[in-house]
Amino acid sequence: MQKNTVSRFLEWVDSFLNFEKLPQKNMFWLDTMEFLCSRFDNPQNAAKCFHVAGSKGKGSVCAMISSILTSQGLKTGVYSSPHIEDFRERIRLNNDFFDEEIYAKAADELYSKFNLIKEELPQDRAVTWFELVTVYAFLCFRQAKVDESVFEVGLGGRLDATNVVRPQISVINTIELEHTEFLGDTIEKVAAEKAGIIKEGIPVLSAIQLPSVRKVFKEKAEEKHTEIFFADELLQDLEYSWNTQNKTMNVKIKSKIFSRPLNFDLHMTGSFQAYNAFLAAAAVKLTHENISEDVIEKGLSNVSLPARFEIVKNPVNPQCSIIIDGAHTVKSIGLTLDTLSSLFPECKTDLVFACAADKDVNHIAKQFSGIFENVQLTKPGSTKSADVNKMMQAFNEAEISFTYSDDYEKIISDAIEISGKEKHNLLITGSFYLASEVKKILKRLIK
Repeated sequence: MQKNTVSRFLEWVDSFLNFEKLPQKNMFWLDTMEFLCSRFDNPQNAAKCFHVAGSKGKGSVCAMISSILTSQGLKTGVYSSPHIEDFRERIRLNNDFFDEEIYAKAADELYSKFNLIKEELPQDRAVTWFELVTVYAFLCFRQAKVDESVFEVGLGGRLDATNVVRPQISVINTIELEHTEFLGDTIEKVAAEKAGIIKEGIPVLSAIQLPSVRKVFKEKAEEKHTEIFFADELLQDLEYSWNTQNKTMNVKIKSKIFSRPLNFDLHMTGSFQAYNAFLAAAAVKLTHENISEDVIEKGLSNVSLPARFEIVKNPVNPQCSIIIDGAHTVKSIGLTLDTLSSLFPECKTDLVFACAADKDVNHIAKQFSGIFENVQLTKPGSTKSADVNKMMQAFNEAEISFTYSDDYEKIISDAIEISGKEKHNLLITGSFYLASEVKKILKRLIK
């Protein structure tokens, strides 16, 4: 995708309301998406698809499903968010980009037809950035004639723009109390929103859930007359072990849905990624019975995704590592810290942290206590709203000494230099938007 094509599209779509940059309440519905899809001849139905929701791990499961399908020889499109370095990460061909022609043709189709129908749009609220990008993904996949596609839910599920798809299977990863302003103030209310992707007669695969969440999902599945599978009912045994030399993880999975145990090396490390791998493998096997265990293992061995415990060398001191991780919930931060201690048991580590305003920073900060040598706090880039006073108060209450600056570029650059000179590793976490800024800075430093 040449710069003029992506710049033209982003310039056009950025003029519409963007909830990623400016969250607002009571602005979610499916009327506009249903209208748009009908006017574009329902491109969401052009290929078989998977639909993945959950509070964490959605992007990883999508990447894993896609990698397995690609190993089977299927041309697979992936729609996920946010992107880290390049907008095309959101709309891609497995782990690569489509040819520039595909993006350009889909954009031209979107511009021309949207201009003809925009006066007919539902008038109760403005069309949004995410809706148009979602339609654009549908058009790209149709232009590319993909065999299958994988869609990650943006927010919630019930009213998310992706919820116009009719998948082979709906997948719901672990549920946490998150985005409470939009999804509800209890875990059961959040679960009900996520369960909104469960559709009539379409099977559901759920990760291991709290009993109250499980109850919500079972009731929704019964209401929709469909079968629901829970990971703990399918999984017989899961083992993982760390290779601290090459920073991979060997995973062994035994389940009654596989003809033999799976055994593979996963480059996306962390105990949670082993469970994500099972969820992805199970989703594929439940819908593609003839895919072999060899193909599943190959797909999972090949999968990668930026900013999921991504380990890079510190350009100031290549003997030290920088770990970039987009974890932003209490549980995912805790799992990141577990992985850190497992892969780098003897290493001193510094921290750069920033998070969006709606995160549970009070409980997150407590998890960092006593772990890091140098702690630096900042904003998660220029586009995501942050409550810096709340964040600093949380770290003070956790009795963690820190340095703070709004200048996230300086904080990141200084932390890289300090950790390199002091021979420390550096963990940068709390937001995918922060991860995006880190990748930009590292590119400049490496040059």
